[in-house]
Amino acid sequence: MTAEPRNDSTTTPTKRRAKFHPLEVSEVRGLTDSAVEVSFAIPEDLADEYDYVAGQYVALRADIGGTEVRRSYSICEAPQKGVIKVGIKKDLGGVFSTWANEELKAGDTLEVMSPQGAFISQHRLTGMNDAEAVSDAAFAKGDTHFVAAAAGSGITPILAIAKSLLAHPGTSMDLIYANRAASEVMFLEELADLKDRYPSRLAVHHVLSREQRQAPVYSGRIDAERLELIFANLIDVEQVDEWFLCGPFELVQLLRDELDKRDVDPERVRFELFSTGQPAEGAQGNAGRPVEVDPQGENFEISFQLDGLTGDVKSPKSARETVLNAALRVRADVPFACAGGVCGTCRAKVTCGTVDMAENYALEADDVANGYVLTCQSRPTSDRVTIDFDA
Repeated sequence: MTAEPRNDSTTTPTKRRAKFHPLEVSEVRGLTDSAVEVSFAIPEDLADEYDYVAGQYVALRADIGGTEVRRSYSICEAPQKGVIKVGIKKDLGGVFSTWANEELKAGDTLEVMSPQGAFISQHRLTGMNDAEAVSDAAFAKGDTHFVAAAAGSGITPILAIAKSLLAHPGTSMDLIYANRAASEVMFLEELADLKDRYPSRLAVHHVLSREQRQAPVYSGRIDAERLELIFANLIDVEQVDEWFLCGPFELVQLLRDELDKRDVDPERVRFELFSTGQPAEGAQGNAGRPVEVDPQGENFEISFQLDGLTGDVKSPKSARETVLNAALRVRADVPFACAGGVCGTCRAKVTCGTVDMAENYALEADDVANGYVLTCQSRPTSDRVTIDFDA
């Protein structure tokens, strides 16, 4: 994908600049044998910094064994003041997730980035931190039906979205939730409580890949064949107003492909990935991968604006490093989290020159059309490139 800047700024979405603040952990609550819910207390003077919309995420930063580690986790609660809650599932070999499950405790302090992300309903809330305030126009046509599909810890943003949307009369939702076994279902009690609260408007479909359930449609891995059964028996695709998909790349892509075959408008399909399945290049810890500039060699000249200050760095054309990697070599506070094209934390606007963006699983089409890129995936294609992280 090649991204070039455009001067049409009137349609550029207004987004908060990502900033870290130290927050105290108020509670660590076990969800399963391998997952916890972590709550952070928000001081009154930072309340505005931590406004959020259901479906957004925060990046967490901690020193683990002498190395800075960053990871992004979705907020799992409907918007409320004074607290941020995230669900963290232990991944095999996951440094941060293992540490959070085994060692993190109430009273600890972590660096928490202000909420980010575009995995939010098009039926916009009129104000953040107010789950009751919904635009009348959003539901003017009457009853509105949503479908959410999640796997594993993909339930975290879905839970927040479901709570926010179902709080309004006239909404209903089908939730397809895939796990290996019942013991691994995160937020099982919360989902049951939500079902009890909205018995006629919420249907929860648990699909277990390693446990036999009474109905065949609920047993086994979700593949194209099982998805066909789900659509034939559980979901009337044509009656769905908006879709939310969250999980591993393979599942999300399968669902997107199947919905596309059924002529579902892509504008009504919201999705978020755990990861792309590809290892993130560079941006390990708080610095980019080592790159040496040859004064006699050919270099790209990259300028960037961050917090009102300008930085300049040369990037060897032979190194094929990303804009993010180059910027991190001269300024450690350049925003990023996943470095894999998924979270969108490193979003910036190209104001001069051109770049090639390899992957994009976070930016909206309007963002890209207006010159925004994921700097972790973008490499210069012109001799000079200027990037604005403040835009």
